[in-house]
Amino acid sequence: MELIQKSPDLSAYLAADEAIDHDHPRVREAAGRLAKEAADSYDYARLAFEFVRDTVPHSQDSGDPRVTWRASDVLEQRTGICYAKAHALAALLRAEDIPTALCYQRFDVIHGLVAVRFDGAWHRQDPRGNKPGVNARFSLEGERLAFTPDTAAGEEDCPELYAAPHPAVLDVLKAATDRAHLWATLPTALP
Repeated sequence: MELIQKSPDLSAYLAADEAIDHDHPRVREAAGRLAKEAADSYDYARLAFEFVRDTVPHSQDSGDPRVTWRASDVLEQRTGICYAKAHALAALLRAEDIPTALCYQRFDVIHGLVAVRFDGAWHRQDPRGNKPGVNARFSLEGERLAFTPDTAAGEEDCPELYAAPHPAVLDVLKAATDRAHLWATLPTALP
């Protein structure tokens, strides 16, 4: 699948916004800690991916009722669904000048992940969190995502790479009173 960069300006994929608030002290502190452990930018990206995947439980898996959507809140509260975890990873990567896009897959609902740019190409990564049957890994050598769409069932990889969270995603996150409410209102398409 060919990924489609929605913004022609690569700097858009380094920008901070209300959800990907990589200028926040909490994000900067976490990025600084990870950067000290990394040998290079690839190693940093892998460490940031593993940090979000492994230390921020997916709220549906853990049963946490809280809804987070801003990267700094995800890192503080250590909870979030796929979208929130993607926002946190994007913020950590952008904090270290690694272009990062938000991207999506469509199943019965929209699933969120990220794409990182290395060596002139985009590489999708899924920090959702592993569990039995889900084994996502950081890779620039072929995708190791949490889920593979069943195209015969109408599921799909959405090729668009967004610089900011899709409004349909951000709106439901901001409106949700708790995870149960969020789960009932998850978008099923990206208009």
